[in-house]
Amino acid sequence: MSNEIDNLAVTLFSEILAVDQLARNRLAKALPKGMELSHFSVLNQLAHGGAERTPAQLARTFNLTRGAMTNTLGKLEWAGWVHIRPDWDDARRKLVSISPSGLAARNAAVAVIIPIIGEAVSKAGADQARLSLPVLRALRSALELPE
Repeated sequence: MSNEIDNLAVTLFSEILAVDQLARNRLAKALPKGMELSHFSVLNQLAHGGAERTPAQLARTFNLTRGAMTNTLGKLEWAGWVHIRPDWDDARRKLVSISPSGLAARNAAVAVIIPIIGEAVSKAGADQARLSLPVLRALRSALELPE
C-alpha cells in the first residue's frame, strides 16, 4: 500500500474505534438496570431474526467463542429474557429464543437508546450517515473472517 492509503487507513480506523468507544459508553449507561450491551445485542438479534438460533450460530454472528456466548446466554436465561431448550431433532444441540419478557426488555432498551443515536445521526447529518453505510458495510465485509 502507498503511504497515503496507509495514513487514510489509520485515520479512518482511529475514528471508527473512537466512535465505537463513545457509543458503547453512552449506550451502556442508558440501558435498563441489569442489561449489558452484550445482552442487548443478543436480544436484538433474536428479536429481529424471529427464529430460534443455536448458541453456536449466535457465537458466529457476534464473532465470539462458544464459551463466551454460553456465558451471555446463561445470564440472559437467569434474567428470564431467553428460553433455552434441547433441539428435539439433535439432542447434542440447544435452541435459543427470546422470551416475552426478553422482548419487553429489548424494546425498553431500544426506547432509551434511540434518542441517543438519533441525536448523533441528526448532528452528523442524515445524508452523511446514509452515505457512510455502504463504506462501513464494505469495511465490515472486508474484515470478516471466512467460515
